[in-house]
Amino acid sequence: MDLPFDGAISAFHENDAPKDIRDAIARADKDDILNPAYPYSEEMKKKAYEKDLEKLQIELVKMQAWAKETGARVVCVFEGRDAAGKGGTIKRFRENLNPRGARVVALSKPTETEQGQWYFQRYIDHLPTAGEIVFFDRSWYNRGVVEKVFGFCTDDQREHFFRQVPDFEQMLVDEGIYLFKFWLNVGRAEQLRRFLKRENDPLKQWKLSWIDVEGLKKWDAYSAAIKETLDRSHTDHAPWTVIRSDDKKRARLAAIRTVLNALPYDRKTDKSVGSPDDKICGGPDIWDA
Repeated sequence: MDLPFDGAISAFHENDAPKDIRDAIARADKDDILNPAYPYSEEMKKKAYEKDLEKLQIELVKMQAWAKETGARVVCVFEGRDAAGKGGTIKRFRENLNPRGARVVALSKPTETEQGQWYFQRYIDHLPTAGEIVFFDRSWYNRGVVEKVFGFCTDDQREHFFRQVPDFEQMLVDEGIYLFKFWLNVGRAEQLRRFLKRENDPLKQWKLSWIDVEGLKKWDAYSAAIKETLDRSHTDHAPWTVIRSDDKKRARLAAIRTVLNALPYDRKTDKSVGSPDDKICGGPDIWDA
């Protein structure tokens, strides 16, 4: 089987990954958590996860009905390291929602025209109308992290972004938009294990990009950019919710519970919603570099 990027991910694993990362992957069983700092040693059991997820998805349907009836607008921004589980989490949010009122925005690199616009302009075009829920699979925070790591913006452009982003998000909140910002973080060994699985799965190879491959070599640069971004854009009006996503199942449940707990939708069943697991879900202080 031909591997994407000529097997660059396997080559990194074999030749360039730190020894402790290779060892963690080699000795782990399927359900083992590779990050020793993660508060659980194994993934959540599938049966318990599916039971909780079903209850939460029923609540999400109620929430969408409330949004439609009241004209509420909801924005969920998903950021995180590559392979942290952003797309999978969004999928579980939307699985039983009416897709006409629950959109995903996943923008490609800016066009020449967009490069000449105000940085936030192309994102504004995708904000929700009344009754809509919009999920940003990556967002304006590209400038804080990816563009910094790969040199796609200047330091002056990035500083300008950090000066403007609190006011931009304040305007969204003042407009009445419910804004949620999620940072999904995954350990280095788990990230590489997920990339290796994608590389060898013909149905998932499309998820890999040149940025993913090159990013494997830039772990420390990513860590520095992430920390600075969280520190400089965590505000009272638009706080970050950091979710440690070494276990995708726990991460998905925590994200959904965070949204449902915050929204005043009708017929909420508090017992079904529950509370996010504070061992893996909190503010920037739980971010694990």
